[in-house]
Amino acid sequence: MSKLTPGDASEHISHQESSMKTPKEDSFSKAGKGFGNKVDPLVVLDISLGKTEDDGPIKSPRFGGLANIVDSSLRSIQSASSAILHHMIFAKAADPDAPFVVTTKDLSDLSTERTHQALARVLSKAASNLPAASPEEEESLKNNRIQIEALVRRIGTEDDDDGRRKSLAEDSKDTMQRKHDMEMAATALATVVLRSKPDEGIRNDASEIEFRRSAFGTNAIADKKLDSFLKLCWNAVQDFVLLMLIALGIIGILVETTIGLEPGEQCGHCWFEGAAILTSVIIVVLVTAGIDYAKQFAFIRLTHSLNETNTKMVIRDGQQISVTDDDIVVGDILSVNSHNLASIPADCVVLGPPLSGGLKIDESTLTGESVLISKNPGDVVLSGTTAVQGAAKMVVIALGTNSVAGKIKARVYESSDHEGEGLDGDEDSPLFVKLEKIAKRIGVAGTCAAIVSFVVNCIKGFAFGDEDPKQALIEYIVTAITVLAVSVPEGLPLAVTLALAYSSNKMMKEQNLVKHLDACETMGCATTICTDKVRTLTANKMTARAIYTTKTDFSCNDPAISLGEFVQKDPQSPNESTTSLIATLIAIDTMDETTVKFEGSKLVDSTGNPTEVALLVLAHDLGHDYQEIRDSTRGRSGKGELAEFLVEGKQIGFSSARKMMSWVVPLKSGGYRVYCKGATEVLVARCTRELINTDSEDSSMEMSNDSRQDILCVAEAYARRGMRTLGLAYNDIAVDVDFDAKSETLLNSDGSEALCIETELVFVALVGIEDPLRPEVPGAIKTCYDAGIDVRLVTGDSPNTAVSIAYQAGILQDFHFIDTGVEKVASNLKPNVLMDGKTFRQKVYKIDEDGSKEFDQTAFDVIWPHLRVLARSSPDDKLTLAHGLNQSMLFVDQEKCKELKSVDNIVIFPDRQVVAMTGDGTNDAPALKRADIGFAMGISGTQIAKDAADIILLDDNFASIVTAAKWGRNVYASIQKFLQFQLTVNIAAVVTALVGSFAYAKSPLAAIQLLWVNLIMDSLASLALASEPPTDELLKRSPTNRSKSIIASRMWANMFGQAFYQVCVIMFLLFFGPEVFGFEDGHLVESDDGLYPGWKKEKSVHYTLIFNTFVWMQLFNEVNSRCLQGEVNVFRGIDKNPLFCGILSLTIVLQIIMVEFGGMAMSVAEDGLEGKYWGVSMAFGSGSLLMQQVINILYKYGYFSYDLWRERRRINSDPRISTHVGQ
Repeated sequence: MSKLTPGDASEHISHQESSMKTPKEDSFSKAGKGFGNKVDPLVVLDISLGKTEDDGPIKSPRFGGLANIVDSSLRSIQSASSAILHHMIFAKAADPDAPFVVTTKDLSDLSTERTHQALARVLSKAASNLPAASPEEEESLKNNRIQIEALVRRIGTEDDDDGRRKSLAEDSKDTMQRKHDMEMAATALATVVLRSKPDEGIRNDASEIEFRRSAFGTNAIADKKLDSFLKLCWNAVQDFVLLMLIALGIIGILVETTIGLEPGEQCGHCWFEGAAILTSVIIVVLVTAGIDYAKQFAFIRLTHSLNETNTKMVIRDGQQISVTDDDIVVGDILSVNSHNLASIPADCVVLGPPLSGGLKIDESTLTGESVLISKNPGDVVLSGTTAVQGAAKMVVIALGTNSVAGKIKARVYESSDHEGEGLDGDEDSPLFVKLEKIAKRIGVAGTCAAIVSFVVNCIKGFAFGDEDPKQALIEYIVTAITVLAVSVPEGLPLAVTLALAYSSNKMMKEQNLVKHLDACETMGCATTICTDKVRTLTANKMTARAIYTTKTDFSCNDPAISLGEFVQKDPQSPNESTTSLIATLIAIDTMDETTVKFEGSKLVDSTGNPTEVALLVLAHDLGHDYQEIRDSTRGRSGKGELAEFLVEGKQIGFSSARKMMSWVVPLKSGGYRVYCKGATEVLVARCTRELINTDSEDSSMEMSNDSRQDILCVAEAYARRGMRTLGLAYNDIAVDVDFDAKSETLLNSDGSEALCIETELVFVALVGIEDPLRPEVPGAIKTCYDAGIDVRLVTGDSPNTAVSIAYQAGILQDFHFIDTGVEKVASNLKPNVLMDGKTFRQKVYKIDEDGSKEFDQTAFDVIWPHLRVLARSSPDDKLTLAHGLNQSMLFVDQEKCKELKSVDNIVIFPDRQVVAMTGDGTNDAPALKRADIGFAMGISGTQIAKDAADIILLDDNFASIVTAAKWGRNVYASIQKFLQFQLTVNIAAVVTALVGSFAYAKSPLAAIQLLWVNLIMDSLASLALASEPPTDELLKRSPTNRSKSIIASRMWANMFGQAFYQVCVIMFLLFFGPEVFGFEDGHLVESDDGLYPGWKKEKSVHYTLIFNTFVWMQLFNEVNSRCLQGEVNVFRGIDKNPLFCGILSLTIVLQIIMVEFGGMAMSVAEDGLEGKYWGVSMAFGSGSLLMQQVINILYKYGYFSYDLWRERRRINSDPRISTHVGQ
């Protein structure tokens, strides 16, 4: 709070006296009694509210011109508030760091109760806590405290019959009077209690902000309580496979240390294998828990990143500035507008007078009720609710955990029942569904294989052998569990998580903030992108380049000079009254949040709506100060002596149905003037007169049909040049006109009745605003088409503007036009390529007998294959488009698809459409939610749009959507690569284990070795393959069908081909290895169990060679798995992925250590392998590379492809079909 001494106050008021009329001078002269040169504080608040003793009854059109509405209760609240103000001016104003006179609990209780009584208690306590600054003030404070008690009785409320507290707006017996009372109470709360003036806000310096945070807390809620590492370890251990492995390890230790030992005999090192299995399980559990722990922190980082994109407009030091939600403090004045603010960030009290026809709040997030709640000055608005209509200023009273929503959120975070929820979304994506099906099928196959292994071994051992039943049974069970363990792809969940997390982190660096991990892979399947124009395709640097006024067109083609400068230099330049009217209309009929700042003639800063920024710059270049116009206009200014008259004006905010925005202000001569700006064709249709260029002010004449057509022709010409057009008009109305009256003849675009005050307008000007195309957009659009992704433009602009931008961007191409040799305009397009929102709705909705609308999917399927541009569209049109595309089953109609291909060269994707939708406004949220992937604008998007979206574009750039598509496809490809690698391992390992168990009653690969391959090495492989960077080739393929199996036919060929090679190698080493490589006695496979006399019970070189060869084949196949399309050079691009190379090198080092030093723990030979056996292992391993080329050749000629095999068989069965067709 700025320092103000009594002398300063007197000097300030004395300064105002010189500009005030005589009656108010008398009031101010009375204010100094009793304090020498000081001012009576009981009058100060009245002055600040525009009320003095001599003013008499307040008259306001907002109250229907009623007089004498201020009674003793009004005086009571004025005096009560003034009592507090008295102390602030004379005792505390010089000390801005003095403690606040209310506590956080007082304000929190106010937001919780939301009653008049609670507000009265806060004011009462504030007054009672103010000590007198001097003895002479003590008597004054006593008297004022008596008046405060009257205030409590006046605005306090009792419980109604059912015990529920009435809201501030509901419990008033005299609504009009009470609303005015509450305006003053809210102003006292802000100005006196929280030291924040409605028009100036708080001081914008670090010390003030920190002081308020220390007094009332921060607007942040403690991060979600993280699961402890031990709890995550416990969760990880619940995995069924790991539980089986734990049992396997324990059984192994028991078997090796108890069964078969003579009394007093030591077990030696036989228990190592079981202990090693348990050690491996511990490692897996620790790794899994570590990843889950890191995911929790990643979620917190994501939350913080999202918070940084949520900004609000607050007033500090008299200036509107943008701050993040976390930077808001108690006492901040929020400038709330349904267009630039969706979610309320803190509990607030509405300040008066109401703007834009009042404020309506959606409280369904807290109450579950969908009815919009009107909020008047003095009402409490809760955090987490949504402003959906109107505008207002609010003072923040509670935030963070002291707010109502914050308390709820804190309780949820503290509840152990909810811990761990919400990290990755509630529903599985199509990818996870596919993977779950695969895992279940593999589990069933593995279980069958384990059962077969157990049954065969039992029959072989018990029916035809003479083994010890107890020991044999346990070994058969261990072998069966081993077979089951190796059949399950344990590394698959890890691979999916790593691929998604890696891609989302990389996408963040490329301006895509991914809110839900599964949105990555969903974007990889996208077949259609429905995009906005402004900010997404264009640079959002709007500049007025043409204006048509007083029947004259002023088009500036020189970018070096401004339009305003061009107009003023033109010989036919309109007169001063015309340019003044244009500037006044622009200044008044733009939102407070839109501001521009100049240094000389140079624009140095701007905030708010870019279109309005362009208009304000035009007003400045025409020689007028927009802020000066606003501040000096009664009914528009909220500052100084005109603040009390702000209630006389009314803002009618923009709506997609009306396609215009208006502001009503009183005229000095009586009556009101309605200033309007909006869509050209809508505004011109409502104009009956037009401005003419004469010396007299506001001269107009009746608008003829020819004049109306001239304006529309100019607008069309502007649109063909890619400019957005806006019409400017006004209407003078009488005093007694009802602002809310509806027209019986004119309708809005949605069929609702138009406002009467927005009809019979006087046309002032048509402005053409240019927004240049982003230079990278045409290339990005071409990339989308190459990738099989259709792009559709959905915009509110006129058809010709939309066509111009779409053609420049590449969305529309020459073949979309009937005659390619003429100008590319809307009238030259083929049928259904362009459609305006009204026509679109008429065609895709059918009206029932009862008048209700029903979506017609059949009619929609006729339109959408051709549709490329939807102009003059509404947010509901976006929702309809997303729904229709998503539900379309047109691909099933093969005849129709063939017809579209042959006649229009339109290829219908052979599956349901996967729709990506962009949006930035609150009304876009339903469409973003309905689309498969919703993209919200990070810079210009409202918070509710960001909440509804799956991905936030941090740079608002269409090219970033293409980046998201590339990374999404890369996620899918990465998981396919790992599946190809992992399932090859599983197939080869299961077959090897089965054959070994049939031949020797146990697998040639020990359980600990399979555990190493299937858990540790595969986990490293999942990280290596998940980190593969995307390539441009990914965007040269068609999208993936949402119903198509993730395992493509070529992948099956690669898996079974490589598994066949690996099994053949292992079988060769198992059965023919001793003869070929000349293993000595004691190194044969049977030596493991001491089956022959004199042979030691140790792990043989034979089995170690099998294990080592098996691993080396996996290592080389890991390189093969990088390629899914049959590429010859499998090493291509490997140097661009250092992580892959590093992990592969680490795996090799670990394998060498395991073989040479693992000994009994890894079930390998104690002395490791000789050099020649290492050479054998690597030679067989490298054979996987050669085998891959063989598989590629066989697949190319259809021997591994079911589709090609079926086609070849069809051709062979019909000799009339050319073999060339089959090829």
